[in-house]
Amino acid sequence: MTDYDAIVIGAGHNGLICASYLARAKHTVLVIDARLVPGGCASTREFAENYRVSDCAQWLSQLDKTVVSDLQLSGAGLVLSDPKSTISLQSDASHVTFDGDTVIGATIDNEDVTDYRSFRSQMRRFAKVLATLYNGRPPKLVERNWTDRITLLKLGLGLKMLGKSHMQDLMRLALINIYDVMNEYFKHPALKSAIALDAITGSTMGPRSPNTVFSYLHKATGEFLSESGTRQVIGGMGALGSALASSAEAAGVEIKLGCKVKAIKKTGHAVSGVELIDGTLLSSKIVVSSADPTTTFKSMLGYAQMEAGMAKRAELYRNRCGTAKLHIALKALPTFTGLNHAQLSQRLIIAPPMDDMETALNPMKYSEISDQHLFDISIPSIDDPSLSPEGHHVLSALVHYVPFSPNVGWDEARQSLTDQLINEISAYAPDLKSLVVASELVTPADFERTHHVTGGNWHHGELSIDQALMMRPFPGSTQYKTAVEGLYLCGAGAHPGGGLLGLPGRNAAKEIIKGGALA
Repeated sequence: MTDYDAIVIGAGHNGLICASYLARAKHTVLVIDARLVPGGCASTREFAENYRVSDCAQWLSQLDKTVVSDLQLSGAGLVLSDPKSTISLQSDASHVTFDGDTVIGATIDNEDVTDYRSFRSQMRRFAKVLATLYNGRPPKLVERNWTDRITLLKLGLGLKMLGKSHMQDLMRLALINIYDVMNEYFKHPALKSAIALDAITGSTMGPRSPNTVFSYLHKATGEFLSESGTRQVIGGMGALGSALASSAEAAGVEIKLGCKVKAIKKTGHAVSGVELIDGTLLSSKIVVSSADPTTTFKSMLGYAQMEAGMAKRAELYRNRCGTAKLHIALKALPTFTGLNHAQLSQRLIIAPPMDDMETALNPMKYSEISDQHLFDISIPSIDDPSLSPEGHHVLSALVHYVPFSPNVGWDEARQSLTDQLINEISAYAPDLKSLVVASELVTPADFERTHHVTGGNWHHGELSIDQALMMRPFPGSTQYKTAVEGLYLCGAGAHPGGGLLGLPGRNAAKEIIKGGALA
């Protein structure tokens, strides 16, 4: 007799979501995580005394609305801010504001305003088509399976319903780069670069890189399925992790934190459970991993436990990431030139013209520190005073184009880069440096160590055409069930991919239940 029907490795959002659906189907489920808090990349941490931040993900814009409803997350304690607009900061204070389908800025002409509305409408059409693929398992193209055939028929119908011109545009745009698409649609450089920023977030790509349009469509599809807008989680992103854990436990899931899985065990040809770092053996009918594919196959299962072709595909899976986070504790609210108090609580971005974005990327390719960076800035303490002492604030920023391992080493580069990044933001907030109480730079290498994601990649692998949809993470493990009997994937490395979507976890659970693996 096994200890559990299913053991889920990782208490990240996808692991907890998968476990909740399995438990609601009356299965005994254990979730194990090496970290002391649930949520994975959805976590809150004190980085200086009495100053707390969302230490990895910082905005909620893609969490699927059916997951929120099914798991009753509002009742489990999830509280969100009002939707945020995005403000692209300009050096001359002629800032550009994006709010839904509207773009506003003194230097934005009517033609760009109209074209932006049309662009957003077209992206929603494309997202509606992709939602057919995102809402279930990715179809295999060569096998005679009726579920896959029906999905492909729905996809074909969705494409046909687009109309000839829109269908041609989707086929054409999806395979080119965001740089060319932006130049085709718009004139204003800040309008172009703000959209391009969303296409390169969490990657090592520049605007001219292939796959950047697909990356943007991935984000747009998540937002289409969420219907929430960009929001801040009150209490920090860890409040989402806590709500998911509470929902899972209410469904009967057992959660063990601070317990590291040493190995996924096999008996004969099938997975039979896990071994913890302290030598404890736990048996189960199946093992579901929400860890990234490299950690799952290379570190936990081991290449010796799979056939050579699968081991090779796992070894070649790409996990590069160039995104860091900067956290700053402030003794007062900074003044950003040209912004009022209400605007400071919005999503603030610093994205130079696309050619400069591409130039900023180049040093990272050679493990060097760039002179210029891209920023996605939040001051969450404005809406949530619990994150800092009274009258004080925290500023948190995603920083793009930071190498995983700089040539000079992080011991030498960390403080100088931290100072440089604060200086770059200070060009828009002149009093920022005078208000700093403490600061922290979290590099991609730090994310790998603290959140156990290979390469520090919170997408659990590059989101590129050859590692997406029916090829994610790689052939042989593309429908949540891997080529190793009894082993499943439910993390961001599975379809449809990274971001706080929740769909890899939900879809994996539904496939496991439908497939009868726990019967």
